[in-house]
Amino acid sequence: MLELSLDWIVLRASENVQKLLDESHVRLIEQPLGDFVRSEALHDLRNLFSRLSGTTGIARAYRVRLTDEFDLFDLAFQVSEGRVLLEAIPSRDEALGAAFGTVGGLIAGLSDSGGKALLEAGARRMRALTGYDRLTLLIGRSKATSSRSGVPFRSGANASLSPDMPAMVSNSAEAPVPMFPRDDATAIGAALLRGPSDEEAAELRERGFASTMRIPVVRDGKRLGEFRLAHTRPRAPSFELHAAAELFAQLFAMQLEIDRLKA
Repeated sequence: MLELSLDWIVLRASENVQKLLDESHVRLIEQPLGDFVRSEALHDLRNLFSRLSGTTGIARAYRVRLTDEFDLFDLAFQVSEGRVLLEAIPSRDEALGAAFGTVGGLIAGLSDSGGKALLEAGARRMRALTGYDRLTLLIGRSKATSSRSGVPFRSGANASLSPDMPAMVSNSAEAPVPMFPRDDATAIGAALLRGPSDEEAAELRERGFASTMRIPVVRDGKRLGEFRLAHTRPRAPSFELHAAAELFAQLFAMQLEIDRLKA
């Protein structure tokens, strides 16, 4: 992860950034990002940044070659607290777009559902899309769950998780990678891959959750609830899967609105 100023100066860097840019995290600080990435990659990043101007969303780019030394990376890019957060993970081998290709069919299957049945169907389909062991859908005071058979989760373990958990946790047993310099800046709180605090990690382990993901359900800027996904084993993060899950949640919010208008 890199935390940048709005004029592309590196302000903070995760202490494992050498795996990304082949440079020490200390060397990067107060230097222009363009000094460390290929010109083509910098052009792609600037295009991402221009699309984010005036928004609160997350832009993503897939299979980007940042340097000549390393393989391809998937990137997530957002503005938080007046700073730019750039997150990168190694690109995966499976076909790009596979997760997105299933979203339309999954949503189409919800057209005849309403009320509690709509929530239950949405929970099943989101779990099918993501492949997590257990999913809990919270909408207001209503709840629906979907679980892989034989998963040893106690009742309510997912629904009662702290609402401030990171968006994605790949392995609750791993210590988070620190940012350098180590200060109390709040920008990284919005990062998809923000590591859980010691208390949050202990909460996940106590419930048997090795990896988790949270996807908000939002309609017209109003948060209606969220999908909470949990897995008993570690899972490598995927920005494409997260983006596909966000798309499903957005379309599901539309189905909720249609159902409300029918009532």
